[in-house]
Amino acid sequence: RSEINPNSKHLKVWDLRLSDAGFYTCEYGSHTVSISLHVFKLTISLGGHFLPKEAPELTLMQNSSDSLPDLHITLFNSNNNIVRPKLLQNKTRQKYILELKQLEATDSGTWMCHVHSDSPLINQNISFDVKVLGFQNPDLERKYATVDSTVILSWRLNFRKIKWKEGFTGQLNWKQQESATAHELLDFNVTVRGEQYESKKSSRFRFEIPDSKPESTIEVKLPKVHFNHSGQYQCQLAYHRRYSQSKIELVVMKVSADPVGPLPRGATMTLICQVSSPLPSNAHLYWERVNGTQMDIKKSKQHEVKLEVNVSAAGLWNCHLIEDNERKISLNYPVEEAPVWISYVVIGASVGGSVLVFGLACLCITSGISWQRRRQRAKRMAQARQYLLENKTCQCQR
Repeated sequence: RSEINPNSKHLKVWDLRLSDAGFYTCEYGSHTVSISLHVFKLTISLGGHFLPKEAPELTLMQNSSDSLPDLHITLFNSNNNIVRPKLLQNKTRQKYILELKQLEATDSGTWMCHVHSDSPLINQNISFDVKVLGFQNPDLERKYATVDSTVILSWRLNFRKIKWKEGFTGQLNWKQQESATAHELLDFNVTVRGEQYESKKSSRFRFEIPDSKPESTIEVKLPKVHFNHSGQYQCQLAYHRRYSQSKIELVVMKVSADPVGPLPRGATMTLICQVSSPLPSNAHLYWERVNGTQMDIKKSKQHEVKLEVNVSAAGLWNCHLIEDNERKISLNYPVEEAPVWISYVVIGASVGGSVLVFGLACLCITSGISWQRRRQRAKRMAQARQYLLENKTCQCQR
């Protein structure tokens, strides 16, 4: 593992090991030169390949022919920011074990370990690679949609960005609530060459896998969102029996009216704006009438999933979903005034209904009185027959 340059007399050693530490002496005639070689070895757990939320361990070992110095170690991450690890072992000065905090996908890159000692003077930089395979999405992303709209849910992986050279698999699941049963929508795999393949696993849930999408991305398209399409969409990847996941919560909004149809003159209608799941504390629903006044505005309470407003006149009403004072989605509901003849029909029907109810009430009362009289007459006749059967006679006074 070594060679000497005949011109410069330099000694070159390959594949340096801890056991190579010691004194090296060069003799040339009556001249003798000795050099002490101090060797460091830095290793990182799991070969430097991690998933988010995993905490790496660094092991720094040193060997020298002299007494081992007390080392001061400083770590710099891929953004050249100082990282303060936890020192787990440093009893013999030969072995230092450092525990880092949990990693995120953004921590991928080349890190630097700076080793310093005053006696002997040591200032050594050791670089090492940290690769974190994961999603560029937030841990939990919330997306809003309206009924019958088209939605694309997307998860961006970073394996090409960090030149991940190993294969891994994954799947996409959906469940309507946290405690509900999960349904697998698709699974995917990425080969050693970085080729990505997806396949559908569910035929009941209507969704599409877009043909053209950004590289290193998992996407599903809901061409026509239903209210019951809401819930948690969880993308999970697996690598060496370790798992990482990212969720997108889909919240769906719909509007309706009770009763449905044109609004007759003098009548009232209730407009209903509803979302599929409770909103966070920084979000709310908001009804407003276009070109209306402050009286035509209504705001939902915290975590309220349904907001109703009573309407007595025609006009265009909008329901907005507001998050952090930003309008996320909106749905409108046009309230149309019923034609005059419909109003007359409604009034006539109301009057006719009242007359009909009054007539039925009178009929019921009359029928009840007649029935009561017939019942009393039948009772008297039955008593008379009973008297005759018992041979009773009527005595008349003269």
